[in-house]
Amino acid sequence: MMNHSQPQGADYNYTVVRQFALTTVLWGIIGMTVGVLIAAQLIWPQLNFETPWLTYSRLRPLHTNAVIFAFGTSALFATSYYIVQRTCQTRLFAPKLAAFTFWGWQAIILSAVITLPLGLTSSKEYAELEWPIDIAITIVWVAYAVVFFGTIVKRTTSHIYVANWFFGAFIITVAVLHIVNSMAVPVSLFKSYSLYSGAVDAMVQWWYGHNAVGFLLTAGFLGMMYYFVPKQAGRPVYSYRLSIVHFWALIALYIWAGPHHLHYTALPDWTQSLGMVMSLILFAPSWGGMINGIMTLSGAWHKLRTDPVLRFLIVSLSFYGMSTFEGPMMAIKTVNALSHYTDWTVGHVHSGALGWVAMVSIGSLYHLIPAIYGHGRMYSTQLINVHFWLATIGTVLYIVSMWISGVMQGLMWRAVNSDGTLTYSFVEGLEASYPFYFVRFLGGLFFVTGMLLMAYNVVKTVKAPKESLPALAEA
Repeated sequence: MMNHSQPQGADYNYTVVRQFALTTVLWGIIGMTVGVLIAAQLIWPQLNFETPWLTYSRLRPLHTNAVIFAFGTSALFATSYYIVQRTCQTRLFAPKLAAFTFWGWQAIILSAVITLPLGLTSSKEYAELEWPIDIAITIVWVAYAVVFFGTIVKRTTSHIYVANWFFGAFIITVAVLHIVNSMAVPVSLFKSYSLYSGAVDAMVQWWYGHNAVGFLLTAGFLGMMYYFVPKQAGRPVYSYRLSIVHFWALIALYIWAGPHHLHYTALPDWTQSLGMVMSLILFAPSWGGMINGIMTLSGAWHKLRTDPVLRFLIVSLSFYGMSTFEGPMMAIKTVNALSHYTDWTVGHVHSGALGWVAMVSIGSLYHLIPAIYGHGRMYSTQLINVHFWLATIGTVLYIVSMWISGVMQGLMWRAVNSDGTLTYSFVEGLEASYPFYFVRFLGGLFFVTGMLLMAYNVVKTVKAPKESLPALAEA
């Protein structure tokens, strides 16, 4: 069993954890609201308001950057700073540098909020920000690495808990990915051109793009899972050995999976095949992590009935398992021939983003926020329960509508008449997708509503006097 009780005399630095935890909720609402707006624009194009900076093409990168780097990465900062202190039983290394990572990261987010709607973009997916911001990201990230690894070096425990392995791998790998992919030749303050060209540029971009998924949105959040699931369940990790085996397998394999984004393109065929095979093998360590998380509930399954925080964490693992089964399947060339460029891909991304990343973050924050504000629990457990159902229903509506729309698009686009002409025009395919776009919009609306309830619950918890929120009695 983990013992992360505060050692005598240790005074953990919770200030930076609180700052990142609260901004995670704020950026989550903003990023997801932009997502709902652009989902609505695909049904009602007049919502572009005929204004360049409110067009879908400019708001879509704002949405992806906001949910990945503002919401998701703020959650990773908050939880990694909390977990590394608790598991190493020592205060954060270089507190001023930790404060710099918070203010520096917020400045980077604001610069993205300004530049992306203005159309200032490098046009690389998930790496759209222009070169001065890229340099700022690197500086803040190096500071983050110094704080995190410095804390591990000065730990008072002999053991480095597995969550810190995942956080450490995520911090190092994201730094390498970002620096290599962002290599560019600046031609002005707001414009640069990639150092790479053609198929090589595409390859480097998707080596980065898929591993932003693999290391930021997977390894980092598995670090979160390995701390908060056992803590919330009150059980030890199901198999510590499995956690180490799947850690090494995951980081050895993930880095190779990028080419599956480039099937049937100018990329050499052998590279596509290698990416496909590595993606298929990746299924094993991914499910190793999911099984380890869910089986941690052995002997505590009854808690799911009464604990909506635990429900968030466990359902997020189910979505993680589903997404990491679907991903390797979609990487198979013949499946990809149907799925590529369709809404199926969008559904897959959001089963990971909403079902896994957002739900594990929300569950972790519901555990973390009372702890860092000196409360036994959140202000309202009932509101957490409502939020859980809004998030789950919203995610299911979103991904099922995109699956149906995507498979339908793939089939319509490849349908040919006996004389070899296309059966359907592109517009007919788009028309058929409209009802599903509405369901997707509805799913997003459900999810954002849940986030607004969370914000209310968090504000009430933060403002409550310390004695007023005792721990819930064991059901």
